[in-house]
Amino acid sequence: MPNVRRLLDARVSAAIAAAFPDAADAPAIVQPAQNPDFGDYQANGAMALAKRLGANPREVAQRVVEQLKTDADLAAMAEEPEIAGPGFINFRLKADWVAARLGEVNRVEAGGEDRLGVEAAAEPETVVVDYSAPNLAKEMHVGHLRSTIIGDALVRMLDFAGHNVERQNHVGDWGTQFGMLITHMRDVCAERFVDYEIKTIVTMVDPELIGDLEEFYRQAKVRFDTEPEFRQRSREAVVRLQSDDRETKELWHGFREVSLDHCRAVYRRLGVLLKDDDVRGESAYNHDLPEIIRELGDEGLLRESAEALCVFDDDIKKVQKKKGLPTLNDEISPVLVQKADGGYLYATTDLAAIRYRVHNLNATKILYVTDARQALHFRQVFEVARAAGFWTRGVELKHVGFGTMMGADGKPFKTREGGTVKLMDLLDEAERRARDLVERKQAERPDDQPRLSEDEKQDIARKVGIGGVKYADLAQNRTSDYVFSWDKMLSLQGNTAPYMQYAYARVRSIFQKGFPDEAERRRVETELRADASPIPVPDPAEAALGKMLLRFPETLARALADYRPNVLAAYLYDLAQSFTAFYDACPVLKSDEATRRRRLRLSGLTARVIRKGLDLLGIETAERM
Repeated sequence: MPNVRRLLDARVSAAIAAAFPDAADAPAIVQPAQNPDFGDYQANGAMALAKRLGANPREVAQRVVEQLKTDADLAAMAEEPEIAGPGFINFRLKADWVAARLGEVNRVEAGGEDRLGVEAAAEPETVVVDYSAPNLAKEMHVGHLRSTIIGDALVRMLDFAGHNVERQNHVGDWGTQFGMLITHMRDVCAERFVDYEIKTIVTMVDPELIGDLEEFYRQAKVRFDTEPEFRQRSREAVVRLQSDDRETKELWHGFREVSLDHCRAVYRRLGVLLKDDDVRGESAYNHDLPEIIRELGDEGLLRESAEALCVFDDDIKKVQKKKGLPTLNDEISPVLVQKADGGYLYATTDLAAIRYRVHNLNATKILYVTDARQALHFRQVFEVARAAGFWTRGVELKHVGFGTMMGADGKPFKTREGGTVKLMDLLDEAERRARDLVERKQAERPDDQPRLSEDEKQDIARKVGIGGVKYADLAQNRTSDYVFSWDKMLSLQGNTAPYMQYAYARVRSIFQKGFPDEAERRRVETELRADASPIPVPDPAEAALGKMLLRFPETLARALADYRPNVLAAYLYDLAQSFTAFYDACPVLKSDEATRRRRLRLSGLTARVIRKGLDLLGIETAERM
């Protein structure tokens, strides 16, 4: 079933085209009504069209409404539209139409996927999502959090929407930092072991010898910054690595695996979908880089500057004009692609990655989920890649930028000592605080209430703690900076993970109380989900909840339109509040049989939408809290 907003948009667009044939392309601009007193949806397109035509907006709206009155499909769906204010067209959905749609959305075929009204994409795209991408050789820190969880949420939403999603973890696993580590490791082994061979060193690239990876990296970095001789040997190690020297490559591989082990542990803890097969780091493109340089030269895009090779703005424009491509309206600074010493840069590797993703993964869209401060870098790389022919029409490249996680002092989040916060330490603290919250709430429960077991308390603490960290981030507009606050994050009030997880558990408690026997409860729920008959919503609180449930498909579409998970989070919060109003006004288990059944179906559907919505954000739910 197409989502409600899309259905109304189609009807209004047809009416505009009929009323104003010369302006048939004018948008309908349909959105949910801000004030339910005026209806459920409103179309604002008449005002924009009136401005374009130099006409009175109410008169334009009236002509559109006259066409809408002749629309049989709309008449079955909504009451007669009304004009309000300067030219808003308001729509109120009919109760029997809402009831029928709820029944359709509720039904899940045996063994089928619970789509909850979301249609799978008619023309699926192949979407590559580049996210997380930590620099290896040290542990992941809070600076990697936003890319990892925003990217993961987008992957989940795109997949549920029916697209073919390719996850790409473009880890920094090449370059100077590995030269430092390899050289430091050689020196440590030389000091500790009188006689050793390279095989011994390779075997010793493990946590026992390294200890704290972050500290081992810090020691190497201090030496690199203060010891010229060590710095020179480190650079020589990089050259050997780039030249495929066997011994150096083996040491590199050992450090890479130790570092990836840390990443794997964080990904498991966060519950993100990234797996080993998704890792394709800078090293994977090392052998392609000379070819990238050759192709840029063949296209006339390279120019020497201080013995380095660069791509300049005017050369890009010349090539674009020659190829008939749209040219830039403003200038971009030169893009350095090869240093004077022959070394390559991030831009070179990113160009190789674009070519691989378009030609090998057949991407029609590539999303880069990185810090907003990298916007200029990606704009430059995208333009160079387009001029070089690494991507063409029919492929979209998008930088999905995000702001910074700030501390209470308004500065980037740090430890009390001003150091970088390890991501694993942050997650440990989140679970500890969540466990304290669970214990406090248990202590407040009356003695006659059932108690949670130790395993249940630990499971809830994990879900609430990790979910709290993720939801606090995902509920923000991704482009904004936000202040990290433990108190707000783990609050049971407001738009937080604990509130949403509790809202889900509260809905589930209706079924637990009504059907204490688990087997019976499952049987009843299966039967209710198989029922596609209309779900009447005569009570105002029932109607408000039912209409909110029907907005789930359009919410997912809006969230994906500009890759903003916060749109989904805001909807889930509104849905939870609608359910609370319904729960307070409409008894479920104590109602007569017919009312009880329809309210159970409405409650069950609410729980399924909340659970699926949270799952799309990568957040787990608990049946009991």
